[in-house]
Amino acid sequence: MRSSRISRLLACAALAVAVTAGGSCVSVGEGSGSARSQQLFARDCWDDPFDLRPDFFAADPFRNAMHMRIQRGSDLLEFSDGVVILIDDIEGVRGRLGEAIDVTLPQGVAPPGVAVGSLCDGSPCASPVHLALYLLASCHSQNVVLYATEGTVTFHELFSGDPNEKDAAEKLIEGEFDVTVGDPRDIVLVGDDVGTIPNQSQLTGTFRFYFQRGQPAQPFP
Repeated sequence: MRSSRISRLLACAALAVAVTAGGSCVSVGEGSGSARSQQLFARDCWDDPFDLRPDFFAADPFRNAMHMRIQRGSDLLEFSDGVVILIDDIEGVRGRLGEAIDVTLPQGVAPPGVAVGSLCDGSPCASPVHLALYLLASCHSQNVVLYATEGTVTFHELFSGDPNEKDAAEKLIEGEFDVTVGDPRDIVLVGDDVGTIPNQSQLTGTFRFYFQRGQPAQPFP
Protein backbone atom coordinates (compact mmCIF):
# COMPACT_ATOMS: atom_id res chain seq x y z
CA MET A 1 0.00 0.00 0.00
CA ARG A 2 3.05 2.26 -0.26
CA SER A 3 5.28 3.39 -3.08
CA SER A 4 8.87 4.36 -2.29
CA ARG A 5 8.14 8.05 -2.88
CA ILE A 6 4.95 8.18 -0.88
CA SER A 7 6.39 6.13 1.97
CA ARG A 8 8.85 8.96 2.58
CA LEU A 9 6.37 11.81 2.37
CA LEU A 10 2.96 10.37 3.14
CA ALA A 11 2.93 6.94 4.78
CA CYS A 12 -0.43 5.18 4.87
CA ALA A 13 -1.46 2.43 7.24
CA ALA A 14 -5.02 1.40 6.42
CA LEU A 15 -5.35 4.95 5.10
CA ALA A 16 -4.58 6.47 8.50
CA VAL A 17 -1.99 9.01 7.42
CA ALA A 18 1.23 9.89 9.19
CA VAL A 19 3.52 12.41 7.54
CA THR A 20 7.18 11.47 7.44
CA ALA A 21 9.94 13.79 6.38
CA GLY A 22 13.56 12.77 6.38
CA GLY A 23 14.92 16.14 5.32
CA SER A 24 16.78 18.41 7.70
CA CYS A 25 15.56 21.75 6.32
CA VAL A 26 11.96 22.85 6.57
CA SER A 27 10.28 26.20 6.45
CA VAL A 28 8.38 26.85 9.62
CA GLY A 29 6.21 29.71 10.72
CA GLU A 30 3.94 32.50 9.66
CA GLY A 31 2.05 33.08 6.48
CA SER A 32 -1.52 33.52 5.39
CA GLY A 33 -4.08 31.08 4.12
CA SER A 34 -7.45 29.43 4.48
CA ALA A 35 -9.20 26.08 4.16
CA ARG A 36 -13.00 26.00 4.30
CA SER A 37 -15.96 23.83 3.49
CA GLN A 38 -19.59 24.86 3.56
CA GLN A 39 -20.48 21.34 4.70
CA LEU A 40 -17.68 18.95 5.62
CA PHE A 41 -18.45 15.32 6.32
CA ALA A 42 -16.14 13.05 8.28
CA ARG A 43 -17.65 9.77 9.35
CA ASP A 44 -18.43 9.51 13.10
CA CYS A 45 -16.95 12.96 13.73
CA TRP A 46 -17.98 15.95 11.61
CA ASP A 47 -21.01 17.00 9.57
CA ASP A 48 -21.01 20.81 9.69
CA PRO A 49 -19.35 23.83 8.06
CA PHE A 50 -15.59 23.83 8.54
CA ASP A 51 -13.02 26.63 8.77
CA LEU A 52 -9.43 25.58 9.45
CA ARG A 53 -8.12 29.12 10.20
CA PRO A 54 -4.49 28.07 9.68
CA ASP A 55 -1.64 29.94 11.32
CA PHE A 56 1.28 27.53 10.77
CA PHE A 57 2.91 26.92 7.39
CA ALA A 58 5.78 24.60 6.51
CA ALA A 59 7.50 23.19 3.43
CA ASP A 60 10.03 20.37 3.26
CA PRO A 61 11.79 19.88 -0.09
CA PHE A 62 13.61 16.67 -0.99
CA ARG A 63 15.30 16.41 -4.37
CA ASN A 64 12.54 17.30 -6.85
CA ALA A 65 9.66 16.72 -4.43
CA MET A 66 8.10 18.83 -1.69
CA HIS A 67 5.74 18.31 1.22
CA MET A 68 3.72 21.35 2.34
CA ARG A 69 1.71 21.70 5.52
CA ILE A 70 -1.01 24.30 6.17
CA GLN A 71 -2.05 23.79 9.78
CA ARG A 72 -3.85 25.27 12.75
CA GLY A 73 -1.23 25.58 15.47
CA SER A 74 2.30 24.21 15.54
CA ASP A 75 1.63 21.06 17.55
CA LEU A 76 2.63 17.59 16.37
CA LEU A 77 0.75 16.64 13.24
CA GLU A 78 -0.98 13.72 14.93
CA PHE A 79 -2.64 16.18 17.34
CA SER A 80 -3.51 18.85 14.76
CA ASP A 81 -5.91 19.80 11.97
CA GLY A 82 -4.45 20.84 8.65
CA VAL A 83 -3.96 20.37 4.94
CA VAL A 84 -0.99 18.55 3.46
CA ILE A 85 -0.01 19.06 -0.18
CA LEU A 86 2.46 16.73 -1.87
CA ILE A 87 4.33 17.86 -4.97
CA ASP A 88 6.05 15.02 -6.83
CA ASP A 89 7.73 17.22 -9.45
CA ILE A 90 8.79 20.73 -8.34
CA GLU A 91 10.31 21.65 -11.70
CA GLY A 92 7.27 20.47 -13.60
CA VAL A 93 4.85 22.39 -11.38
CA ARG A 94 7.00 25.55 -11.55
CA GLY A 95 6.61 25.31 -15.30
CA ARG A 96 2.83 25.44 -14.89
CA LEU A 97 2.42 28.47 -12.61
CA GLY A 98 -1.04 29.99 -12.91
CA GLU A 99 -2.48 26.74 -14.30
CA ALA A 100 -5.10 24.74 -12.42
CA ILE A 101 -3.45 21.33 -11.94
CA ASP A 102 -5.68 18.32 -11.41
CA VAL A 103 -5.13 16.40 -8.19
CA THR A 104 -5.27 12.64 -7.75
CA LEU A 105 -4.73 10.26 -4.90
CA PRO A 106 -1.01 9.59 -4.31
CA GLN A 107 0.44 6.45 -5.80
CA GLY A 108 0.17 3.62 -3.30
CA VAL A 109 -2.99 4.87 -1.58
CA ALA A 110 -5.86 2.41 -1.73
CA PRO A 111 -8.19 0.83 0.82
CA PRO A 112 -7.74 -2.85 1.64
CA GLY A 113 -9.07 -5.05 -1.14
CA VAL A 114 -8.86 -2.35 -3.81
CA ALA A 115 -6.14 -2.40 -6.45
CA VAL A 116 -3.61 0.43 -6.10
CA GLY A 117 -4.29 3.09 -8.74
CA SER A 118 -7.83 1.95 -9.46
CA LEU A 119 -9.34 4.99 -7.70
CA CYS A 120 -7.73 7.40 -10.16
CA ASP A 121 -9.22 8.26 -13.54
CA GLY A 122 -7.13 7.89 -16.68
CA SER A 123 -3.44 7.26 -16.07
CA PRO A 124 -3.41 5.97 -12.49
CA CYS A 125 -2.53 8.68 -9.99
CA ALA A 126 -0.44 10.50 -12.59
CA SER A 127 -0.83 14.05 -11.28
CA PRO A 128 2.26 15.63 -9.69
CA VAL A 129 0.07 17.20 -6.97
CA HIS A 130 -1.85 15.47 -4.16
CA LEU A 131 -3.77 16.89 -1.21
CA ALA A 132 -5.28 15.60 2.02
CA LEU A 133 -7.15 17.17 4.93
CA TYR A 134 -6.28 15.71 8.33
CA LEU A 135 -8.53 16.23 11.34
CA LEU A 136 -6.33 14.64 13.97
CA ALA A 137 -7.29 17.22 16.61
CA SER A 138 -11.01 17.61 15.92
CA CYS A 139 -11.43 13.88 15.22
CA HIS A 140 -8.48 12.47 17.12
CA SER A 141 -10.16 9.28 18.30
CA GLN A 142 -11.41 8.53 14.78
CA ASN A 143 -8.03 9.27 13.13
CA VAL A 144 -9.70 11.06 10.21
CA VAL A 145 -7.86 11.90 6.99
CA LEU A 146 -9.83 12.95 3.91
CA TYR A 147 -8.07 12.67 0.55
CA ALA A 148 -8.65 14.90 -2.47
CA THR A 149 -10.09 12.59 -5.11
CA GLU A 150 -10.68 15.31 -7.70
CA GLY A 151 -10.32 19.06 -8.13
CA THR A 152 -7.38 21.36 -8.74
CA VAL A 153 -4.50 23.17 -7.08
CA THR A 154 -3.17 26.35 -8.71
CA PHE A 155 0.30 27.62 -7.84
CA HIS A 156 1.07 31.25 -8.61
CA GLU A 157 4.53 30.98 -7.05
CA LEU A 158 6.48 27.94 -5.87
CA PHE A 159 9.73 27.67 -3.93
CA SER A 160 12.62 26.46 -6.08
CA GLY A 161 13.27 23.53 -3.76
CA ASP A 162 16.87 24.56 -3.07
CA PRO A 163 17.34 24.83 0.73
CA ASN A 164 20.26 27.21 0.06
CA GLU A 165 18.20 29.52 -2.15
CA LYS A 166 19.30 33.17 -1.75
CA ASP A 167 16.70 34.90 -3.91
CA ALA A 168 13.67 35.81 -1.78
CA ALA A 169 11.39 35.74 -4.81
CA GLU A 170 12.32 32.09 -5.40
CA LYS A 171 11.26 31.20 -1.83
CA LEU A 172 7.63 32.33 -2.16
CA ILE A 173 4.87 29.71 -2.14
CA GLU A 174 1.45 31.01 -3.15
CA GLY A 175 -1.68 29.47 -4.56
CA GLU A 176 -5.17 28.15 -4.01
CA PHE A 177 -7.09 24.88 -4.18
CA ASP A 178 -10.62 23.74 -4.91
CA VAL A 179 -10.96 20.02 -4.33
CA THR A 180 -13.38 17.27 -3.39
CA VAL A 181 -12.26 15.28 -0.36
CA GLY A 182 -13.45 11.96 0.98
CA ASP A 183 -12.39 8.85 2.85
CA PRO A 184 -11.35 6.07 0.43
CA ARG A 185 -12.16 3.53 3.11
CA ASP A 186 -15.84 4.28 2.39
CA ILE A 187 -15.59 3.15 -1.24
CA VAL A 188 -18.61 1.18 -2.48
CA LEU A 189 -17.54 -2.33 -3.46
CA VAL A 190 -20.87 -3.79 -4.60
CA GLY A 191 -24.05 -2.66 -6.31
CA ASP A 192 -24.84 0.04 -8.85
CA ASP A 193 -22.51 2.57 -7.24
CA VAL A 194 -19.48 0.30 -7.11
CA GLY A 195 -16.21 2.20 -7.23
CA THR A 196 -17.64 5.47 -5.92
CA ILE A 197 -16.76 7.16 -2.64
CA PRO A 198 -19.88 8.54 -0.90
CA ASN A 199 -20.18 11.52 1.41
CA GLN A 200 -17.49 13.61 -0.25
CA SER A 201 -17.14 17.33 0.52
CA GLN A 202 -15.86 20.39 -1.29
CA LEU A 203 -12.83 22.07 0.27
CA THR A 204 -11.42 25.39 -0.91
CA GLY A 205 -8.45 27.34 0.34
CA THR A 206 -5.47 29.60 -0.23
CA PHE A 207 -1.87 29.77 0.97
CA ARG A 208 0.97 32.28 0.87
CA PHE A 209 4.24 31.99 2.77
CA TYR A 210 8.00 32.06 2.28
CA PHE A 211 10.34 29.14 2.71
CA GLN A 212 12.71 29.73 5.61
CA ARG A 213 15.52 27.32 6.20
CA GLY A 214 15.69 25.87 9.68
CA GLN A 215 15.57 22.73 11.76
CA PRO A 216 12.41 20.62 11.62
CA ALA A 217 9.53 22.08 13.62
CA GLN A 218 8.92 18.69 15.18
CA PRO A 219 10.25 15.14 15.04
CA PHE A 220 8.29 13.20 12.46
CA PRO A 221 7.44 9.55 13.09
